[in-house]
Amino acid sequence: MTAPGGPAGPVCDNRPVPLRSTCLCLLTGTGGDGARQVLLGHKKTGLGQGKVVGLGGHLEPGESAAEAAAREVKEESGLTVPPSALTEAAHVTFLFPARPAWSMEVAVFTAADWAGQPAETDEIRPQWFPVAALPFDRMWDDAPRWLPRVLAGERLRATFTYADDNQTVAAESVTALG
Repeated sequence: MTAPGGPAGPVCDNRPVPLRSTCLCLLTGTGGDGARQVLLGHKKTGLGQGKVVGLGGHLEPGESAAEAAAREVKEESGLTVPPSALTEAAHVTFLFPARPAWSMEVAVFTAADWAGQPAETDEIRPQWFPVAALPFDRMWDDAPRWLPRVLAGERLRATFTYADDNQTVAAESVTALG
């Protein structure tokens, strides 16, 4: 038997590669008409450019998912939300077999306790949307399959596998958590 990396080359042991850990924070409020709203953003750069997305991003080393969500909200919208005000709502795994670098695990939080006025940044143009009329035609294909349920207060675990076009969900699993 040859040692890994020996004359026969590296050995593939089929261990899964850890997915990138990210977070989303769905801030909610009440509009002037009394309807419940959620703050989303028009993505201006990077993954999802041109789509309407939730606020969020990567975790910094040593940062909890809630701390990252609060930091990302501040960076992307100027709003302040304390990590203690966040409610864990979902764990969503996104798999992109044709672009594995895009695959990620996402901790999703909701919050109704935040401060400030949303402001456009280099990455996001935030906008309030009525929960009853989300812009699914401008969002990732997975959004209608889980976002309304989370905004209705349901806790979920979901996995979405995208097709080779990286735009269409090819397989999904959505499970309510107790």
